[in-house]
Amino acid sequence: MRTIGFRVEPAKVTFAIQDEDNIINLEVLKLPNALELPEKLKYVRNNVLDILREYNIEKAVIRVAESTAQKISVERLQVEAVIQEAFASSYLARYSIARLVSLAKLTGIAHADVKKYISGELVIEPAEKWRSYKEIQREAILCAIGAVNA
Repeated sequence: MRTIGFRVEPAKVTFAIQDEDNIINLEVLKLPNALELPEKLKYVRNNVLDILREYNIEKAVIRVAESTAQKISVERLQVEAVIQEAFASSYLARYSIARLVSLAKLTGIAHADVKKYISGELVIEPAEKWRSYKEIQREAILCAIGAVNA
């Protein structure tokens, strides 16, 4: 089963695609600066739908902003919403949103340890590869792993 995990930043979207126990793709979708916001959102939606089709994704999870965040980016929230809409418009068997608590539940990682995996303090084998990823990439990978249980 192929799954995908997303982690959004205001100007880019990081996604990880997992097939069984292997990450088969880890990429960044950059939002073109030349586009106005509505066109950027359309660009994200179209690309997400293309990725889901191209890789025959069955389940997806998007890591969304914490509701208790001190500083929330409106642009990030808009992109997250468009990705969720793309999920609903696709043929996905299941999809879910994840905050830290739900990401822990989906992955089977103790809630207290999720941030440690994201920071690289705790690792998913092989350790050298896990530590070579950026935090945003680790979050996307954890979402792809958790999507199996979505």
